[in-house]
Amino acid sequence: MANVNGSFGLRPLGVVGQAPSNQGMTEYRIASGLASSIFQGQLVIPLSTGFIGVTANAAGGTVGILGVFWGCEYTSSVTGKLVWSNYWPGSGADSSQPIKAFVYDNPAQLFVITSDATLTNEATARGHVFANANLSTGVTGTDATGMSLGRLAVSTVNVTANLNFRIMGIQEDPANADFTAAGIPVIVRLNNHYNSSNGGIAGGTVSTTGV
Repeated sequence: MANVNGSFGLRPLGVVGQAPSNQGMTEYRIASGLASSIFQGQLVIPLSTGFIGVTANAAGGTVGILGVFWGCEYTSSVTGKLVWSNYWPGSGADSSQPIKAFVYDNPAQLFVITSDATLTNEATARGHVFANANLSTGVTGTDATGMSLGRLAVSTVNVTANLNFRIMGIQEDPANADFTAAGIPVIVRLNNHYNSSNGGIAGGTVSTTGV
């Protein structure tokens, strides 16, 4: 039976070495001139301007990943009312007021992301644990839901250390256990994290700053 999982980017699962915990977001800011959408479950990076932005491509470019975007709060330029949105639509905010973004930025945070292709069987999937992988798409999403369309690119699974993710396990989920189909829930943590001891890569080196 095919898996029911679709694309949703990265969902927080817990923290390495601890019981499941979906808390621990940090508030950052989005520049009001950022025309690029930022979808829930999408990777974001720090910019040299003090704001956050989207990754330049699926591999994350040369900038350490700050974390996973989960929503934002801003004042509507039309109604003047405070708006909570699970994605930044790229416009619509009063430029005189801050756009507050909430990001899962703990380097030890675990996430679930779905596979974009078959993992063949359970044994093969288990063999991918502790390997690395990239996103199949880094910057797209659905306006209707505000959710990322990011998935784990099975074709990129490798030992290469500069890929987006370290695979930490396969989530047990009877509704999504068909390893011959896409949609297997894979547990990952972020590689090249800006807040980790090896994440000292300067921000602001990509062209999609939108400041």
